[in-house]
Amino acid sequence: MIDPTTEAEILRLFQSEGWPLGTIARQFKLHHSTVERIVRNPTELRPQRVRPSMIEPFVPFINDTLERWPDLTSRRLYDMCVDRGYPGAPDHFAALVRRMKPERARQPEAFLKLTTLVGEQGQVDWGSFGNISIGRARRQLQAFVITLSWSRMIFLRYFVGAAMPCFLRGHVEAFAYFGGVPRTLLYDNLKSAVLERKGDAIRFHPTMLALAKHYGFRPQPVGVARGNEKGRVERGIRFVRSSFFAARQWTDLADLNRQAMEWCQGRAAQRPWQEDRARTVRDAFEEEQPRLRSLPNDTFPADDVTNVKIQKTPYANYEGNQYSVPYRYVKKTLTVAASETEVRILDGLEVAAVHERCYDRGVVIENPEHLAELRAHKRRAEHGQASAPLRRAAPTTTKLLEQLAERGENIGSATNQLMKLLEEFGGARLDIAAATACERGTPHPRSVRLILEADASERKAVPLVPVDLPDDPRVRQLVVREHDLAGYDVLRANDASAGNLESKEQEATDGE
Repeated sequence: MIDPTTEAEILRLFQSEGWPLGTIARQFKLHHSTVERIVRNPTELRPQRVRPSMIEPFVPFINDTLERWPDLTSRRLYDMCVDRGYPGAPDHFAALVRRMKPERARQPEAFLKLTTLVGEQGQVDWGSFGNISIGRARRQLQAFVITLSWSRMIFLRYFVGAAMPCFLRGHVEAFAYFGGVPRTLLYDNLKSAVLERKGDAIRFHPTMLALAKHYGFRPQPVGVARGNEKGRVERGIRFVRSSFFAARQWTDLADLNRQAMEWCQGRAAQRPWQEDRARTVRDAFEEEQPRLRSLPNDTFPADDVTNVKIQKTPYANYEGNQYSVPYRYVKKTLTVAASETEVRILDGLEVAAVHERCYDRGVVIENPEHLAELRAHKRRAEHGQASAPLRRAAPTTTKLLEQLAERGENIGSATNQLMKLLEEFGGARLDIAAATACERGTPHPRSVRLILEADASERKAVPLVPVDLPDDPRVRQLVVREHDLAGYDVLRANDASAGNLESKEQEATDGE
């Protein structure tokens, strides 16, 4: 539809200026037939069809809603109108609503320029840089950034994840890098810093408060959805993305952090200072650093501490990996204290094991000494089970085997030799011979055999004939205890008494 003003201008150019129809059509971007119709019939009254707008029935509702909530987004208004039957598209609806919103709602917000004192404030935030693969594990790559508000000096440190230990470690390393602590640190409403917030009522994370107390700074969260209040660290993270991380090649996390530290001390520190372009950020930081709070004598502990239950196998499960411990800690609850590079496993104040930390998943990290101790323990247990009949028949052999173990002798071989002596000489004599060998300081099966053979020689005992027993554990492990032979002496005495009585009776009979 051509408005009357445009028609009047077309007629003027054609009649007064003498423009050709084609020129007019090109300049007004109209079809030549439309221009010709206007020029040939200038007095013709053409009825104008005015189509009603789809938004007209909803205008009263929109005005009322915007009056109550002037900052309501066009998208939310569109959804509300669609629920009430609006058939149009969202883009056209948004263009119409922009003309209907109150002027104050369309007025962009103005911000005051942030000014801080030297050494007064720092701003803290996390930046997400995607994911990295470590073995079979897929972990988040997070950048911990602190920007000093006055000098704009940046500290950058990458971590796999943004858990509380990483949050604490970032602060500790940043304060060491700056050589001091700003008096106030601004935070977004991070869970690591703020547990709960109701308006101005804020409940800080207790570990965050302990960190602030240790270093003597005041944590201050910015307002909800007010990221502009910490715009310097936000711009610092954008600067990291564009100036450092983009197209950077690195091998592992340690290499990335090494390059990040070089960048902080080089390119980032050499950029012009915003307050005076003739100076660099490094120049401003050298002026600010003496105004920072001094570092305490000790660093804040930033290890990840958790309790683990050792099951039947001597391994501690931490972050999806298994770390070996000595076998004696089986079925006990231990404490894992994990730094960025190592995992320490503690039993109270005693260090049970120390391993290099692994960021992969499903990996078994073992100390060869732990496995050697376990194998030796299992062998001793097997030997102990095999020598149970020996200990029952000759208890002193246990002491003899312990002395052999202290000397580093082969316990299995010694047990087999003593079992043969048990079969050959019996438990009672073997027990006496083992005690004698221990007293003489020669605890060895050969010494026991010499003692037993010397005793047999004195007693002129007939050597026992070895019996070939079947290879059945029920027979092999059968122990026959020796009985006291004094019972047979009693029987012999009884037999002698009975014989004397019979003799006397016979003599009496003969006398008659």
